[in-house]
Amino acid sequence: MAITFNSEDTKFNIAGHKREVSAWIRAAVGEEGFRVGDINVIFCSDPYLLGINRQYLQHDYYTDIITFDYCEGGVLSGDLFISVDTVKGNAEEYHVMFHVELLRVIIHGVMHLAGYKDKTDADAAKMRERENHYLAKAPEGLLAGVKYRG
Repeated sequence: MAITFNSEDTKFNIAGHKREVSAWIRAAVGEEGFRVGDINVIFCSDPYLLGINRQYLQHDYYTDIITFDYCEGGVLSGDLFISVDTVKGNAEEYHVMFHVELLRVIIHGVMHLAGYKDKTDADAAKMRERENHYLAKAPEGLLAGVKYRG
């Protein structure tokens, strides 16, 4: 069972930080009462993620993350496709550092695998609470040296 990090249609990567991010994800998954299966984090561009959104979800809009859930029982597995272009734009819009927004999006996808939804206001509020909870538990400076490269 592994957490992997890959890139599609972008030069972006988190080289040098994979172990720390994996440990943070594992801790969150454990705290939620699950075990880690195979979780693939795939960093990509806006056009790449838009293509996935159109092909698999029949949505014609940009987004920061699409999560494909392959969970079985108490084991979390899935693919997290993350547009670093949209993460960068969101970081600018919300006046936060790029690495903080990236961590938020990563844990957002993990929380989807754990069963959290975000379609209603109440569900979105609970999701945001969980994101903030785990962001507060992230090791200080996690991904701080990672810069946006589309």
